[in-house]
Amino acid sequence: MESAALSRVSALRIADQVLHELRQPLPRSVPQERRRAVSLSTHWLNLVLEELDYGVLLVSGSGQLLYTNHAARRTLDARFPLQVQGGQLRTRLDTDNGPLFEALGKAETEGRRCLLRLGEGSERTNVVVVPLNRNVEQAAVLLVLERLQLCADLAAQWFALRYGLTPTETEVLKLLSEGARPNKVAEEQGVAISTVRTQIQSIRAKSGAQSIGELLRQLAVLPPLMSALRMELA
Repeated sequence: MESAALSRVSALRIADQVLHELRQPLPRSVPQERRRAVSLSTHWLNLVLEELDYGVLLVSGSGQLLYTNHAARRTLDARFPLQVQGGQLRTRLDTDNGPLFEALGKAETEGRRCLLRLGEGSERTNVVVVPLNRNVEQAAVLLVLERLQLCADLAAQWFALRYGLTPTETEVLKLLSEGARPNKVAEEQGVAISTVRTQIQSIRAKSGAQSIGELLRQLAVLPPLMSALRMELA
């Protein structure tokens, strides 16, 4: 999705700027007001990363964890292909360990980007590896995790609030966003398929979507934000 790709690029640029500012000590001669401004700017950039619904990790070439945002901390559970133990990044599967650290090493020393596919079965996930080695004394590596869902529950609820969907229509919307077909939605809801079709028609009418595909696209391109949605729904 183009919007999701642009959001990911923006996250990479922001993280790169955060790292650059953190690595550049201010001379003692810089006025105190300027020091406060730089500190505040870095704080703002950190808050921006916390808002994103893409997991972001900043690590050294050896896998030492330097930073994680909220989405990454939420994602890195015991089943996720990437793990953090004692501040050190590792993989859950031994077979993924070599490719991960080869990618980190090449990112740090050669500036190479790559896309890793880690895990197995239904728990496989994509991880984008991005070198952050421009204009800094010490290089680092940015890892961007794929979103766990096409549309997170909070985003679906935000969408539902925006278009005045009923609680039942909201549940139908969530199931559709998870890839369920109308007959599966009917089975999950314990209703007739005709009822689900009527609910989908109502959702489309309220949101202006001409088809289920367009409806799902509207969900997919929602801004990937987190805490703002939580506050909206509070």
